[in-house]
Amino acid sequence: MTAAHGLTPQATAALTRRVTLMSVTVAAILVSLKVAVWLASGSVALLASTADSALDLVASLVTFFGVRYAAAPPDAKHRYGHGKAEAFVSLVQAGLVFASAALIAREAVADFLHPQPLRQEGWAVGVMVLSMVLTAFLITAQGRVLKQTSSVAVSGDRAHYAADLASNAAALVGIGAAAWLGLGGLDAAAAVVVAGILLWGAIGVFRQASSQLMDRELPDEARARIVALISEDSRITDVHQLRTRAAGPYVHMQMHVDLDPKLSLESAHEVLVAAENRVLEAFPSADIILHADPRGRAEPHGGAFAEVRHEGA
Repeated sequence: MTAAHGLTPQATAALTRRVTLMSVTVAAILVSLKVAVWLASGSVALLASTADSALDLVASLVTFFGVRYAAAPPDAKHRYGHGKAEAFVSLVQAGLVFASAALIAREAVADFLHPQPLRQEGWAVGVMVLSMVLTAFLITAQGRVLKQTSSVAVSGDRAHYAADLASNAAALVGIGAAAWLGLGGLDAAAAVVVAGILLWGAIGVFRQASSQLMDRELPDEARARIVALISEDSRITDVHQLRTRAAGPYVHMQMHVDLDPKLSLESAHEVLVAAENRVLEAFPSADIILHADPRGRAEPHGGAFAEVRHEGA
């Protein structure tokens, strides 16, 4: 995900605040229900799902506060804003999912070695079905928010719950098989499947957060859109040294543009401001730096990021 969307930072913050509160609420309900029914049934698959939901509650709380911090405006010590807090939140989420997968795998191995009979199987099945319904509702709401925003924290949270939906289905199969087919080993086998699903989801969250922390460029289509908007004014004859990066709800971009060297400073300034405004219409959360070069007379820029023409830049 990137910050290349058409919402202002304020609108993005309102959406992410609402959906993260919903995430915390759903996680709290699921943990309460699963703990009660696990105590009654003794299902290791349900215990695995309960542990997963408990860590999801922690992750949802971290996300809840993280997106609020990320949306805070720039200050004297954070001139580029606080957007990368979302990526740090996603790394926390990935770590919690890894921990959840390890706990689940350990419980599954213990159950294989020392199987325990299930009790109150009907309640266990019921809570898993309810869990799947609530999780599907939350995932749908998160999906709608992600279509409007580019929150890497909400994306990571959604990956959690998507994995939860699959893990709940696996746990439901294991509980049902143990309860009605007498195949107790499938309860533990389902827990192993849950652990595998969570591990795969954690890897995806880690990759997404790492891309943002490492200042990965925006997608090619977003970069092409930026160049097209800047180039709408025929007085700008070239756009180069384009650099972009996402930081939570914000996107930062800087570039060099070629102008007629005979333009006055005031006229050149007017051209650049107009170009900036065109980009801001498509990227309201953008922080834009434009550097004007006199066409045909510009000296190469030095430093660690010396001017080098890259294909597509």
